[in-house]
Amino acid sequence: MNYAEVAVNSPGAQRRTFCYAVPPDIMVGHAVWVPFGPRLLQGVVIELTEYPSVEDTREVAGLIDPRPILSPPQVELARWISAHYLAPLFDAAALMMPPGFARRVLTFLALVPHPPESTISSLNPRQRALLNLIGRKGKVEVRKVEKALGKKEARVIIEQLVRKRLVKKTYELERVRVGPKTVPYLRLTVEATAAQELARLLKVRGAPKQAELLKLLEAGPIPLTEARKRLGPTAAVAAALRRKGLVTIEQVQVYRDPLAHRTFSPSPAPTLTPAQEAAWREVKAALVRGRSLSPPSTPSPLELPVFLLHGVTGSGKTEIYLRALEQAIAIGKRAIVLVPEIALTPQTITRFASRFPGRVAVLHSKLSAGEQFDEWWRIKEGSFDVVIGSRGAIFAPQPDLGLIVIDEEHEWTYKQHEQSPRYHARDVAIKLAELTGAVVILGSATPDVQSYYRSQRGDYRLLELPERIATGEKKVAVVDLRDELKGGNRSIFSRSLAEGIKQALAAREQVILFLNRRGSATFVQCRDCGYVLRCKRCDVSLTYHSAREDLVCHQCNYRMAMPRICSQCGSKRIKFLGIGTQKVEEEIGHAFPKANLLRWDRDVTRGKYSHEEILDRFLAHEADVLIGTQMIAKGLDLPLVTLVGVINADVSLHLPDFRACERTFQVLSQVAGRAGRGPLAGQVIVQSYTPEHYTIGCAAKHDYISFYEQEISLRRQYQNPPFSRLARLLYTNPNNALCQREAQGMHRVLKEERDSWGMDITLIGPSPAFIPRVRGRYRWQIILRGDDPVRLLGEVPIPQGWVVDIDPVSLL
Repeated sequence: MNYAEVAVNSPGAQRRTFCYAVPPDIMVGHAVWVPFGPRLLQGVVIELTEYPSVEDTREVAGLIDPRPILSPPQVELARWISAHYLAPLFDAAALMMPPGFARRVLTFLALVPHPPESTISSLNPRQRALLNLIGRKGKVEVRKVEKALGKKEARVIIEQLVRKRLVKKTYELERVRVGPKTVPYLRLTVEATAAQELARLLKVRGAPKQAELLKLLEAGPIPLTEARKRLGPTAAVAAALRRKGLVTIEQVQVYRDPLAHRTFSPSPAPTLTPAQEAAWREVKAALVRGRSLSPPSTPSPLELPVFLLHGVTGSGKTEIYLRALEQAIAIGKRAIVLVPEIALTPQTITRFASRFPGRVAVLHSKLSAGEQFDEWWRIKEGSFDVVIGSRGAIFAPQPDLGLIVIDEEHEWTYKQHEQSPRYHARDVAIKLAELTGAVVILGSATPDVQSYYRSQRGDYRLLELPERIATGEKKVAVVDLRDELKGGNRSIFSRSLAEGIKQALAAREQVILFLNRRGSATFVQCRDCGYVLRCKRCDVSLTYHSAREDLVCHQCNYRMAMPRICSQCGSKRIKFLGIGTQKVEEEIGHAFPKANLLRWDRDVTRGKYSHEEILDRFLAHEADVLIGTQMIAKGLDLPLVTLVGVINADVSLHLPDFRACERTFQVLSQVAGRAGRGPLAGQVIVQSYTPEHYTIGCAAKHDYISFYEQEISLRRQYQNPPFSRLARLLYTNPNNALCQREAQGMHRVLKEERDSWGMDITLIGPSPAFIPRVRGRYRWQIILRGDDPVRLLGEVPIPQGWVVDIDPVSLL
């Protein structure tokens, strides 16, 4: 008998595995059904052993799929993610499973047969109502009972009925949400030559529709819907031909191709500049060395390095990626390319699919569940040379992986912060490369401070592209908004920006206006009593959106109509304060009424192809001015844009987060890089109330090195990353006092454990989070800072309700 350590799909399993007896054909990576208490759950085989780790073992109930669902490197990656981010092991493995594979266990209530009548008669009205409901329905899901009665009351009533042996709990897996798609096809059962003769006879005998259908099928099988489209109603006709044994209807699997609506023209490779050539030589040498290494040997950093490609905007980083991919394919390898925003995906796909037509897959959250499912399985089958997508694409089952590219590697969107595992795609990519022998290229015009620090320390190989390729001259000007106010200009556009827009429009050129804030007014205030309209569920002000004339909470999406009078004092003097992208759109429309405008922010990109449609319209010059948030700041190649205006550079600069300056520098540098990417000269105008700040000055000069030197000095002084690691513990509860007590209790436990082990860990807090209440739940946090906060957290049992974020990208 063999034994396996299995990661089980149960909230109680956490980071441990469970030992089961298995038949000899079970392999590491197999998905299996396992008995777990009274339930049958999904599991993944993590390790095979000759001896059990516990005395009493149960047997695996069966295989879910005869093929291993995870490869050995993926299993090791799951173990690393679980240990590194303190995440449940099955959740880590589920990142690499096919879409829709991981299924939750649903708990149902059913009646116990033949209950004693005396017991039923003793029930109170609430208990009797639930019992009657279960009797009518046959079974009722516990989650629906909790939703109807509230969790606390539902649990009390259910447990009472269970104890009285009137009700029993049963368990079922939720239904499969997605699978292969099949459509009915019509196919001839006779040879085409015979079909021709039969069609002639049918026409003579007064069955012209049957003759037409036979003639249509001579070219090969077609979907039933296609036959209906070309010949009209065909069900009766097809049925008649089936009875005669001339055609058959069979279900054929079809692929839901997310790129079916697009065409790509092949593009030749351009000549490299000397800087590109030097960078490319190093990447090529690493790829060739990687081929010569025989698995399962573990390559050293010098053999297969992580490259940090630091190139200014427009310097040709993408061409290095494309050359690297060509080389990887030439040696029998494949690649994964990550982009930080879905907004970037269309243009990235165009560049790669034009060079590698028919060999590019795409994975991101805007795809339908069916498209994700089909792409995942086709990738696993080896149908594509390159996979392009946002952070989750790093888990694509790309066989023969030889290259991983992370474009705009500094972007915080590579960090998953909404649910566990809270991984960073860059760190996962580097670990995956270590396990598979792949080469990693991290590309950015404004590298993450930690990445650049690692390149200076020798952990990464630094490659530099210091100059733009054959583009127009670019000038950057910083405007002091304080001087504009002193000069009597109360417009959101400085005089120089307004003049620049006027000149660009007159020359039939394009303009980008950037403001990293949505809406029309960031808050609404009564001018008489000072009351600010706030969200009922979150401790944040409501933002006015003029498009729908409503107030919106940007945390929970709560909406309310714009009131005409103040709810506190009855005054009608309500003032809109602050600006967002909608307000910029309105103001530019008033100032330049003949200009065609487009806005690109989250409010207008709800649809599946919204990003692509906006980009295509702007590239086709259907609009003169594009107004947007950070979506427009990254990696887009817009050759007719000659002016970029930053409405307010200070929006994120003064937030209470140690990365605020870095974020501001990066976004300003990136958005400035959209100007002058074609042959025309470009101009960037940055408006700020603090132009003397080193972040604004360095961004205006595109001087990354000066910014890095000042920023790393501050990080060293305050012992912030990369000179330490951080962990954030967040607790939420509808009761603020209870939330505070829980946070204080956790702080005491952490402090005692830290002191007993003598760990050099600083505990910051507990304190209310930056936004102290979201969706009706109060939020308290504790920050751990030190060499290894994970070690301390590994020694402390973390109670349910706490969120643990290792290496958070923001403390807000």
